[in-house]
Order: sequence, then C-alpha cells, then structure tokens
Amino acid sequence: MTSHKALSLQIPDIPTLLSAYMPFLERGGIFVPTPRLYTLGQPIVLLLTLPGDDERLVINGRVAWISPEGVSGRRIPGIGVHFNQQDHHARDRIEALLAGQLDKAAPSYTL
Repeated sequence: MTSHKALSLQIPDIPTLLSAYMPFLERGGIFVPTPRLYTLGQPIVLLLTLPGDDERLVINGRVAWISPEGVSGRRIPGIGVHFNQQDHHARDRIEALLAGQLDKAAPSYTL
C-alpha cells in the first residue's frame, strides 16, 4: 500500500459541510475531494478546518467510501473518511454546527 501525506480539507460554509458530512457512519465521517487513489480501510490522517473556525482538527480515520475519477451524477472524485473512536470531538463539533439540519434531504457528495 502506498503511503500518502496527510490530507487537508477546509470546509468554507455550512451547506458544504452538510453535503460532505457522513452521519450514516457509526462514528461519523467526512467526504474529502481528491483525485488520489485510495483503498477501502486505508488509514488516513486528515487536517480538517470547519466553517468559522481557525483550528485544524487532526482526524485519524479510515477510508470508508470511494468515488473514483469519472463518477457519474453530481458526485466528484474523492473519499469518505470514517472517524475513529478518538475523533468524537470532530463529530460532536460538526453535529453542533449542523444542528437541526441533518434530517433535511440535502444533496450529498456520497449518498
């Protein structure tokens, strides 16, 4: 397996966060646009900056979703990173930012 540098993702606003967040994963997750090739289950280090926040959250997760190059529809190439147990602070922060919006049928980068 090829090692990769840490991925960096800055989410500019709440609508983008809502489209990228993956609440259907047990511990939460986030979609990261990238043209790089990854495999399911591959460990990932993600430096995540949320809207209105200057702090970069360090996420140690695993690839749980792959949208390959050439994917159809609204989807863009990238991966879904499933948060690990220790990243509950990231999930809690994201869900606080999205309070009251998670049940809305917003377009998603994944499902």
